[in-house]
Amino acid sequence: MSEKKRIALVAGATGLVGGFLIRKLIASPAYDKVIAVTRRELDIGDPKLRQIVIPLDDMEGFLAEAKVEADDAFCALGTTIKRAGSQAAFRKVDFDHVVNFARAAKAAGAKGFLLVSAVGASARSKIFYSRVKGEAEEAVEAVGFQATHIFRPSMLLGERQESRPVEAVARVLTPFINPLLLGGASIYRGINAEMVARAMAGAAEMGMTGVHVHHHEEMMRLAQGERSI
Repeated sequence: MSEKKRIALVAGATGLVGGFLIRKLIASPAYDKVIAVTRRELDIGDPKLRQIVIPLDDMEGFLAEAKVEADDAFCALGTTIKRAGSQAAFRKVDFDHVVNFARAAKAAGAKGFLLVSAVGASARSKIFYSRVKGEAEEAVEAVGFQATHIFRPSMLLGERQESRPVEAVARVLTPFINPLLLGGASIYRGINAEMVARAMAGAAEMGMTGVHVHHHEEMMRLAQGERSI
């Protein structure tokens, strides 16, 4: 009997990691359907892809009405305080939308949830950005998936649509700085967004259970098809 193909549910496909991720999942033989929940239509035409263009404020209600089913849910939602315009607007995306998507995915039957967070995330951090990221992680864990994978990249590298001068400089410096970040400092190494996307897809296909937090070295192993330790 052939192995049952799975359905992937994705939020954040218009972002840097999400853009690589949606293409990786479409190309993966592990999935026969990929559902993208997005605020604007993706410029991707593929029979495996179903796009659901909706406001992100009530994903649970919209997805229930659309009778969406999923096996694995991938969340690459995220912004910056500068781009959002305020701390409150940032929290709405990086906490409210993330947690709402997790609840919607659970209601759709997802057993696994894979979340892009950030290095240093902690609900007890004094840094607002890191605290919101940490609170989102804890809230997602509380939803109760069979498998929860949290990816904590440091500087994300890749070509973005909007200009981010600091990241442009980081792309030049990263090859020189990364080798100097040894031991515990390796979690602060910059990583290409495509590698994060590959790590997410790889973790989902390995079928691990429980809660797993992945930093730079673990993400690189998963991206190369190796099991994270």
